[in-house]
Amino acid sequence: MYIGTLSFDLLLGDVRSLKEKRSVVRPIVAELHRRYAVSAAEVGDQDLHRRALIGLAVVSGDAGHVTDVLDRCERWVATRPEIELLSVRRRYHGDDDD
Repeated sequence: MYIGTLSFDLLLGDVRSLKEKRSVVRPIVAELHRRYAVSAAEVGDQDLHRRALIGLAVVSGDAGHVTDVLDRCERWVATRPEIELLSVRRRYHGDDDD
């Protein structure tokens, strides 16, 4: 079993409230889940209205599939015009991890 995770640190565009932030972040999280069958959620910076931290995870029996899904998710998030992708953190976990 292989698990891959991504953490996206995002700068949101012209957002002036937490309500506006939700209207940007929720569709991104929902589309990641729908399009790539990953688990995704806002995992940090909930009290800041121009920043968001989104985390996602994928599980597979094939390490190549995990890498492929993470690559596609990262490319898709990077193309979103309403956000600026500040950084991405990627981690892999496999059967040989202690």
